[in-house]
Amino acid sequence: MKNVCVIGAGPAGLMAAEVLSRAGVAVCLYDAMPSVGRKFLLAGKGGLNLTHSEPADIFASRYGQRRQQIEAIFETFDSGDVRSWASSLGIETFVGSSGRVFPVDMKAAPLLRAWLRRLRHPANGPAVQFQMRHRWTGWNTGEDALSNLHFDTPHGPVQVQADAVVLALGGGSWARLGSNGAWVPWLRDRGVAVAPLLPANCGFDVLGGWSDHFASHFAGQPFKSVAISLTTSQGVQFQRRGEFVATATGVEGSLIYAASHLLRDEIIASGQATFHLDLLPDRSPEWVLAQAAYPRGTRSLSSHLKSRLHIEGIKAALLHETLSKEQMHDPAVLAQTIKALPITLQATRPIDEAISTAGGVLFEAADDHLMLEALPGVFCAGEMLDWEAPTGGYLLTACLASGAKAGQGVLSYLSKK
Repeated sequence: MKNVCVIGAGPAGLMAAEVLSRAGVAVCLYDAMPSVGRKFLLAGKGGLNLTHSEPADIFASRYGQRRQQIEAIFETFDSGDVRSWASSLGIETFVGSSGRVFPVDMKAAPLLRAWLRRLRHPANGPAVQFQMRHRWTGWNTGEDALSNLHFDTPHGPVQVQADAVVLALGGGSWARLGSNGAWVPWLRDRGVAVAPLLPANCGFDVLGGWSDHFASHFAGQPFKSVAISLTTSQGVQFQRRGEFVATATGVEGSLIYAASHLLRDEIIASGQATFHLDLLPDRSPEWVLAQAAYPRGTRSLSSHLKSRLHIEGIKAALLHETLSKEQMHDPAVLAQTIKALPITLQATRPIDEAISTAGGVLFEAADDHLMLEALPGVFCAGEMLDWEAPTGGYLLTACLASGAKAGQGVLSYLSKK
């Protein structure tokens, strides 16, 4: 019986293990953590977003420059297969109002338990063997990539050999859950092309920071019912409605994450990035100007903003943060700022705080089955590959799909040995 080593017990590694076990291959799955799927469980803490129900063409467009490569992966396992797979584990799903797909109970733990139960007690094929607290440490110089896999364990270092290897080591975010990017230099030393890991779906620090007053009073509060727009130095335009959150040093949240790849790349290229915030996207500039210019009599400006424009709280505070006292009392300037308030960012938050990462093993360094050209018999899957996607089920779907693709690739490789 062929023996395959899967390193990384996240969604990609678990899916690769399932494909291989179901085909009758002996699989040993290694992970540095005491238990499996830690980042998966964290992702489901507020409701596990499995995938998205939108049409395939729109779904594929979410992967930007790597659309072609991800579409090829989806030929093995796509968003519809995610729902079927969950159902096969006894986890029924539903489509939310936004088109996102969730388990009926919204939780990650029951799905993971059912998945592990099937991997450990399969109806067909050998059970997957789990080796936890086994931290992969690469190879010694000149060693064969399949016969000398080094691990640190609680009982000391061990070496493992296999007929094939699937690396599903994650990116570089949330290192405490196991994804620390330590593998990057080990693969580069073996001639594998790896793009630098960068934060994705991340927060940002505003240029110069917030004032002490704003940071102390409004950090953690959301901007709701707003829209942002930006145009990069390359002419790429972005505009979307939603909400985001002020932090002690800047901004984060779903609306920011949606534009984070553009903002991050603009900061890399130009040193900073600016987006414009529309505090009243449902109102026309003309209406806003008319209300801002409406005589307020003896009322304070705060009362006027609240009664005429329904601006108060964090929105009003941001206007005061941006405009001088004289500008606040100029209806034209105030109205223009309400509709297009500039926020300039100077840096991403640290990569370890990001939801996911960009960069990783280039698809050009692997064949169509995700096997590394420089290391025959070694396959890559999941977030360690060079792709990125917004939140909304796209990250998890691509991780599961790439795990299935790598598993199928291993089967093809073993059939020729």
